[in-house]
Amino acid sequence: MSIPRVNLPADARLDTLAVREGLPPTPWGENSEALFLTSSFVHPDAATAARRFANEEEAFVYSRFSNPTVTMMERRLAALEGTEACIGTASGMAAITMIILGLLKAGDHVVCSQSTFGSTIKLFQDFAKYGVTTSFVSQTDVAAWKAAVRPETKLLFAESPTNPLTEVCDIRALADIAHEAGALLAVDNCFCSPALQRPAEMGADLVMHSGTKYLDGQGRVIAGALCGSEALINGKFVPVMRSAGLSLSPFNAWVVLKGMETLSIRMEAQSARALKLAQWLEQQPAVERVYYPGLASHPQHELAMRQQRGLGGAVLSFTVKGGREGAWAVSDATRICSVTSNLGDTKTTLTHPSTTSHGRLSEEQRQAAGITQGLLRVAVGLEDVQDLQNDLLAGLSQLA
Repeated sequence: MSIPRVNLPADARLDTLAVREGLPPTPWGENSEALFLTSSFVHPDAATAARRFANEEEAFVYSRFSNPTVTMMERRLAALEGTEACIGTASGMAAITMIILGLLKAGDHVVCSQSTFGSTIKLFQDFAKYGVTTSFVSQTDVAAWKAAVRPETKLLFAESPTNPLTEVCDIRALADIAHEAGALLAVDNCFCSPALQRPAEMGADLVMHSGTKYLDGQGRVIAGALCGSEALINGKFVPVMRSAGLSLSPFNAWVVLKGMETLSIRMEAQSARALKLAQWLEQQPAVERVYYPGLASHPQHELAMRQQRGLGGAVLSFTVKGGREGAWAVSDATRICSVTSNLGDTKTTLTHPSTTSHGRLSEEQRQAAGITQGLLRVAVGLEDVQDLQNDLLAGLSQLA
């Protein structure tokens, strides 16, 4: 027995794969993908069960590590990222934990951007007590990445663009550094999604996702995933999943699966709105600086446009006058933006990173990453841009 595949043309393009890839319909012929809410699967006899549990025969066995709905989501995301395989996880942070558990051991070393998501930095720091050490370097300084590599370095971990300052790394250059050192490169592709950026095409060995964000796209579920080669996914991570149970629930997988059907058009529409809002923010007297890859003023603008298919994504940040007091005044004056730390929603979200997403870091770590008290992050949704401008202006006008 083997799990069947959808009969699609070999040259099917990304937007088609986003709607059609997965598993074939059941004998009932459903058009919308089926949701399999079951903990286990029945086998015809004991010998077959034994073969399946021993991985001698491909089949669905137990939903902690094999479920048809989760497999549909995994196949679709792998197709969009252009990788051989994918494994779904309970969250984006669970996916990073999976990388550490599957690839690293005591004595190994990681090089990571100092500008990544706060919980990512904290997680790598926490694993120091198990003997896995991490050096944090400038996101944009390729020479710093290269200089940080040691003989025991096994992994380079990057996030591009970063949360919240939208710094962009040269994925191809980092892949070359990693491979020259016999290490792997993992890239968090949460901000761009495969609709804008496919890190595997630039040499990344692993592509990590928080499916909570743009893959779902409507703020409904928590989910994560790793995309990579069959050897890495099945050889390194599936065994960890079977033992550690960092499992993605079938329902959450189904929501993400359906969210990917509109991924491309959402990312294009939200990127266009984000660019307009960023351009407007640059003109506001109360705004000191705007961080958005789609702006010509962004330090890595040209690199971002090459890597991100000419679009800046839907997330931007900006600093306001008055530090924390000024940032909180802008946030508290809004009536449309959702004041929440999540992103990737069709609803625009606004957050103060220093006291939320990066609140567990020390002030020294925040300063090293450029996250000041006056910084606000906006993940632009699908509202009218003029309404978003007016919403932010209510607070900005108090600071000018």
